[in-house]
Amino acid sequence: MFLRMIKGTLFRQWKKMIMIAFTIALGASLATAMLSVMLDVEDKVNQELKTYGANITVVPKESSVLNNLYEIEDGGSGGAYLREDELGKIKTIFWAFNIVDYAPFLNAKATLDDGSEITVVGTWFNHHIELPTGEQLDAGVVSMRSWWETESGEWLDEQGNADENSAMIGTALAYKLNLSAGDTLHVKGTKSDVTLKITGVYDAGGDEDDEIYVQLATAQKLDGLEGCIDSIEVSALTTPDNELAERAAKDPSSLTVSQYETWYCTAYVSSICYQIQEVITDSVASPVRQVADSEGAILEKTKLLMVLITILSLIGASLGICNLVTASVMERSGEIGLMKAIGAQNGAVSGLVLTEIFITAIVGGILGFFAGWGFAQIIGHSVFNSSINISPIVIPMVSVLVVIVTLIGSIPAIRMLLRLSPAEVLHGGR
Repeated sequence: MFLRMIKGTLFRQWKKMIMIAFTIALGASLATAMLSVMLDVEDKVNQELKTYGANITVVPKESSVLNNLYEIEDGGSGGAYLREDELGKIKTIFWAFNIVDYAPFLNAKATLDDGSEITVVGTWFNHHIELPTGEQLDAGVVSMRSWWETESGEWLDEQGNADENSAMIGTALAYKLNLSAGDTLHVKGTKSDVTLKITGVYDAGGDEDDEIYVQLATAQKLDGLEGCIDSIEVSALTTPDNELAERAAKDPSSLTVSQYETWYCTAYVSSICYQIQEVITDSVASPVRQVADSEGAILEKTKLLMVLITILSLIGASLGICNLVTASVMERSGEIGLMKAIGAQNGAVSGLVLTEIFITAIVGGILGFFAGWGFAQIIGHSVFNSSINISPIVIPMVSVLVVIVTLIGSIPAIRMLLRLSPAEVLHGGR
């Protein structure tokens, strides 16, 4: 009898039940999409931010001490250098897979034929290296400076037909010297001189526009610094800092063994810096705070926005269910009054109504979940140019939210049902 009554109600009020299912589906779809993106957004946002430069800088320990002592910014190495042959070790740390890209730099002061001085920066462009782990890696400024625009020519290609003396020149310096792609420039260092062939003119929008970028070996040869580098810029995927990370950044020795293991095995920027220092001799790795802090702030605000959208969508679904269920109960007041008159208890009548609503909610929730999965993929491809991975935890989370929203939306109708008097309803009174 119970099942027959439910079946009869679903068929008689199919329009309202479809509207209830549709309302729940809308709420569930938005909740699914936002929760899926929120749980997967950290890596996606980090990947996007990595295209705007490094978030870790590695310099010689001696240089770091001098710079901090005299409050020098970008003070160069001051005669202290890192070892080029240790660069591959960066990809051997615990968080090696979080190291997206990195590049070494060596600044050399060179003299032109007219006696003027310019800065020649040696670096990797798209350098191919064999790692100590047996893996291979292509790294350099081509991907780390992806926002640079080439005004003429093209990026220097280390793996192509570019020779050792190829170079790229900034727009400001190219304008001063009246140079363009294909021209040559003779420069002289402290140890040797070289004729550079300009492969491209870049626009960095900063001080780099007054510099010339060459392959690392070329800059080393100018000053006789083979095997030496001034600094390393590292682009890494990191986790936003918390209290533990801030304590560890100040003094890792202040942590307990358990806290140290948690910090060391979490991709905090301070943890990755610490591990880089372990493999690069006499180095100091420090986060580029403006970048690192921005990453954490953007991630937190993005997640907060998605949580708010989820909450608002569920509130809207709850209000819609409330109106529809209340209207359904009012239409069936005569039927409900008759059930009470022949002995049905409030609990049985409430159970009947809730069962009908939850059957509809299950259908709406399932449809909403798959629609939300589709919305998440649209967001992923539109914003991050990649798909969104649906975490298994999203399914129980959405299920619980659908149950809660359905219950909250049904409360006013159930309260009205409990107050309904059979005598008044059956005699037409209100």
